[in-house]
Amino acid sequence: MTGHIDPTKEAFAAFRADDRPGPIHMLNLVRLRALAAYPDGRKASGAEAYAAYGRESEPVFSRLGGSIVWRGRFEQMLIGPREERWDLCFIAQYPSVAAFVAMIRDPIYREAVKHRQAAVADSRLVRLAPGPPGAGFG
Repeated sequence: MTGHIDPTKEAFAAFRADDRPGPIHMLNLVRLRALAAYPDGRKASGAEAYAAYGRESEPVFSRLGGSIVWRGRFEQMLIGPREERWDLCFIAQYPSVAAFVAMIRDPIYREAVKHRQAAVADSRLVRLAPGPPGAGFG
C-alpha cells in the first residue's frame, strides 16, 4: 500500500472552495521514510530530506504569515490502529485559505516540495477551524 503524500485534485479543489474568512489550522502527521526516495537517485535519509524541505519552504511559509502553533512528539496510539505511528506531529496556522493556496503555488515552495515528496512515507493533513482554548471537552 502506498502512503498519502499529496492531496488529490478533488480534495484541493474542495479545500479552496471552502474559503471562509479567518485563520486555518492544519494538523500535520508525518511518517518519514528511512531513506528518501528522490527520483534522481540522490542519497539522504527521510529526516534529512524533510529538513531540507523545511529550510527551503520556511521563507515562503513565514512571508505568507504562517506559523507553527503546536508541536509534539508521538509516543503511543491509545485509540486507533496500533501499528500507526508518526515521526512528526505539528499544527501550522495560516492567516487564510488564500495564504495556504499562495504558498502551494509559490515557485520557491514548489521547488522545495520535492524534498517532502522524497521524505514522506505517509501523512495526514487535516484542516481545522481554530477555537478558543479552555477547560472541558466538546
